Amino acid sequence: MGTSDRPVWRKSSYSDNNGGACVEVAVVNGGIAVRDSKDLSGSNLRFTRGTWTSFIRSIR
Repeated sequence: MGTSDRPVWRKSSYSDNNGGACVEVAVVNGGIAVRDSKDLSGSNLRFTRGTWTSFIRSIR
């Protein structure tokens, strides 16, 4: 996460191919946060690391 308490949000490099409409993810408090890239100040969803890992494995 860096030196500040702010999450470092990441999005897919493919997001530029669809006008930037995608989700962003960040590591927060040992878990994962997900937000809409079009609404940066909006709410986000939070998942445990284990839940996120299971989700990623299931979509691969």
